[in-house]
Amino acid sequence: MTRPIRVGVQLPEVERQVRWSELLDMARAIDDLGFDGIWVGEHLLYRWPDQPPRGPWEAWSLMAALAATTTHATIGPLVACTSFHNPALLAKQAATIDEIADGRFVLGLGAGWNETEFRAFGFPFDHRVDRFEEAFTIIRTLLREGAIDFAGRFYEARDCELLPRTRPGGPPLLIGSNGPRMLRIALPHSHAWNTWYADTGNRPDGVAPLRAVVDLACRDVGREPAEIRRTVAVHVRLPGGRGRTMGDPSTTDRIVPLEGSPEQMAEELSAYAAAGVDEIQAVLDPIDRPSIERFAAVLPLIDAG
Repeated sequence: MTRPIRVGVQLPEVERQVRWSELLDMARAIDDLGFDGIWVGEHLLYRWPDQPPRGPWEAWSLMAALAATTTHATIGPLVACTSFHNPALLAKQAATIDEIADGRFVLGLGAGWNETEFRAFGFPFDHRVDRFEEAFTIIRTLLREGAIDFAGRFYEARDCELLPRTRPGGPPLLIGSNGPRMLRIALPHSHAWNTWYADTGNRPDGVAPLRAVVDLACRDVGREPAEIRRTVAVHVRLPGGRGRTMGDPSTTDRIVPLEGSPEQMAEELSAYAAAGVDEIQAVLDPIDRPSIERFAAVLPLIDAG
């Protein structure tokens, strides 16, 4: 049976401090219960005026460990910030995790937005889209072709080879942006697009305007819109949820989380499929194993249509 919409779960970020043993337990539950994806945010540090700072674990180390300890679900960053990495080395990291995961890795990429972590960790915050364009050129060329000789304004990869090679063509690329220029840079070479629930209003009917933006960008770069898979994060509240700690709290008050019975949630997730979405990434509140187990009740309902 082919599920009409893939359903993944994002692991905790800064909702609370979560140790590796609990992260592993949650990831194995996601894998064993039949979810389709395990997603990890890539951030370094959040600061707010009214509460202590928080930071998640380093995403690439975490994804490598998850790749070695799960067997079915795809694994990927939602999304990796290219400015945090030397792009040629990031391509090598992606190929290595794809190998560990036996071809279950999805490489989500974006330009980043949280100035706090850029400044704190010494990464330049200026020209983010220009930097992304050069980094993306190096990353996708190494993964697709295995070699590049590139000298740009911000990055170099001179006579660079990616060895050993992963599966032919490398892992699929996902672009996490709604910006017209970012889309036109990435869509000629990407397999999928992602948007966050704040951009859809956390509603299936909020997808159509963004789909139109992606469709237009596809046509502008010579791609058929149907060639790009659409993925959307969805904020889901389960028993015990008290609101999600977010890096950007500015949208918290206007977002109504998806909640209700498994039948009600499955119906709304199916509405995302009807809106042309291929996969949702559930951002659960609370995010713990009991919530993952409760949310898994939607899977057979979605499968049954």
